[in-house]
Amino acid sequence: MEKSILRLQSATVDVVIKTRPFAEILYWGTHLADFSPQDAASLERPVANGKLDVDAPITLMAEPGHGLFGSPGIEGHRNGLDGSPVFTTTQVEQHNQTLIITSEDAQAGLQLRSEIALSASGVLKIRHGLTNNRAGNWQVDRLAVTLPVAGHAQEVMAFHGRWIREFQPHRVTLTHDSFVLESRRGRSSHEHFPALIAGSQAFSEMQGEVWGAHLGWSGNHRMRCEVKTDGRRYLQAEALYLPGEMALAEGDTLWTPWLYASYSAAGLNGMSQQYHHFLRGELIRFPQEKPRPVHLNTWEGIYFNHSPAYIMQMADEAAALGVERFIIDDGWFKGRNDDRAALGDWYLDEQKYPDGLKPVIDHVKNLGMEFGIWIEPEMINPNADLYRAHPEWVLAMPGYPQATGRHQLVLNLNIAEAFDYLLERMSWLLGEHDIDYVKWDMNRELVQPAHQGKAAADAQTRQYYRLFDALRSRFPHVEFESCASGGGRIDYEVLTRCHRFWPSDNNDALERNTIQRGMSYFFPPEVMGAHIGNRHCHATFRQHSIAFRGLTALFGHMGLELDPVSAGEEERAGYRHYAALYKQWRGLIHSGNQWRVDMPDATTQVVGVVSQDQQQGLFLVSQLAMPDYSLMMPLRVPGLDSGARYRIRLLDDPNIQLTGAGGHTMRKLPAWMTTEQTVSGEWLKVAGLALPVLDPESAILIGFERV
Repeated sequence: MEKSILRLQSATVDVVIKTRPFAEILYWGTHLADFSPQDAASLERPVANGKLDVDAPITLMAEPGHGLFGSPGIEGHRNGLDGSPVFTTTQVEQHNQTLIITSEDAQAGLQLRSEIALSASGVLKIRHGLTNNRAGNWQVDRLAVTLPVAGHAQEVMAFHGRWIREFQPHRVTLTHDSFVLESRRGRSSHEHFPALIAGSQAFSEMQGEVWGAHLGWSGNHRMRCEVKTDGRRYLQAEALYLPGEMALAEGDTLWTPWLYASYSAAGLNGMSQQYHHFLRGELIRFPQEKPRPVHLNTWEGIYFNHSPAYIMQMADEAAALGVERFIIDDGWFKGRNDDRAALGDWYLDEQKYPDGLKPVIDHVKNLGMEFGIWIEPEMINPNADLYRAHPEWVLAMPGYPQATGRHQLVLNLNIAEAFDYLLERMSWLLGEHDIDYVKWDMNRELVQPAHQGKAAADAQTRQYYRLFDALRSRFPHVEFESCASGGGRIDYEVLTRCHRFWPSDNNDALERNTIQRGMSYFFPPEVMGAHIGNRHCHATFRQHSIAFRGLTALFGHMGLELDPVSAGEEERAGYRHYAALYKQWRGLIHSGNQWRVDMPDATTQVVGVVSQDQQQGLFLVSQLAMPDYSLMMPLRVPGLDSGARYRIRLLDDPNIQLTGAGGHTMRKLPAWMTTEQTVSGEWLKVAGLALPVLDPESAILIGFERV
């Protein structure tokens, strides 16, 4: 048995796997300083009374044929036969911290290849490939990745949401049965971000054991946390297939999406930091290594009202504010005067741009800014020339009416002619114009997606990837943003192709605090678009000070979403100020360890970042609502070097920041805000820092510099 026990290890996390006669993870947890394969014998289970007379393992495929009566990792059949496979290991390969296990069921004619890799950051990456080795299609109903977690992982955290309110965390206590979330919307979705976190009771940002799992897939998916009646627990993740959607012909292989899993003994911050390090080291690839530039996006400034002269005036003002990338949003192509027409007609609107895009692009470039543009290639309006010429190109089930969403339908990318048309039109746009950046949008779900009468949600997602890959191959210098009415298509598989996400169409700073915090559990700030919006928020109609809006946008990839021409001088001064503040600190924000701080008063939210060498720290304290208490509790500052001393500073302009949302000057200030102080990192960590009393919907920025 000992020879079949293999270990993958990192500095913080180990995974111990029994490979024969079948693959089963025995341990996934903190790094073991002293491990011998013979230790695994201590985990050999008894057989429970009133059960089968043999042990039922939770294998990587969780086959029911072992006597496992929970949710299986595989379901399917061959015309009603071969529907209960049990896989036996035939080959094991280990290359450093990567393990490849091949197993077979000769009776069912199926082969399974499991690829498992543990990164230096501690993130576990796993997927399965299922091959049909026999004549006749094997119908795949489910194919999932299963990971066991400890029995004391009795709480589950997940994320719900909707348009303009994405990444909302919620928790359940799970002592029996299952917690399941599903998306059948044809994209990662606002409603059910494909991730689950299981943890010990009352796990928090700073403490507790947690096991996180994220499925890198942009289509339909299912995530599950299950408790067996014997107390064992496991996480499960899969692409969700519609009826009849997935069948393997002889010789075909179906791969699951990659599942990215992270264990932390140091609470949610430890999990997130592992994910952030992993993404920075292995997935995020910018065309050029440079600071993430300040954006200005025209959408909430002009909507569909495009005038080249006015847009160039906007560019003049944007450059004066410190903007480094200027993006023209929806409304530039033929007949696009509102959202009811023209999607699919990817030709320049010559009435709006009689001299073409080039004069505008040249003007933006001459001001020292990059140029970007918005597209939504997967969609088509019924009121469009393309639809009138090719109504058969719509992704739909024959014989059923197709409901529009935002007045649009979906193009069937499985039709070769439709795919080629989009590739040609996008290549015209990017090849004939000096474009540095593309905002790629997707504004509706898939309803009854079908190709040639067969369900095709999975196929549509794969064709989207193929189109994206073709454009990136042709235009490797272009950066791409993934947007889907905001945060509807955010996941690690898209991140292998894009360079930025738009978390939400909601620029309300109050709402953005929660949205951005939710996204930060799995994504670092440099790929999270965060814009300063209009004083009157277009999504919620709230009004916030420029200080609250500016500081909220700081801990991401900052931009502006407004019309700088019509803004008043006080607002423009604020935009200049926060663009400059972002430029000053973006190197730290986009490279350091991010921390979310547990506060005794939930109305106060704190996020910060500490440099890898612990020389600097930057923390944002946001007062989201009326405090529960008349005094704020001290901020215990994580991440600093306990053996060092730090100078503490208020880092924002006091003339702007010391006035709260209600216009009231701050009450008596803590001593560190009025006199220079140095404090030990240990004291700041365990005793903390007194905070001022803040008005609701206001914030302060605190800096820590090692002396």
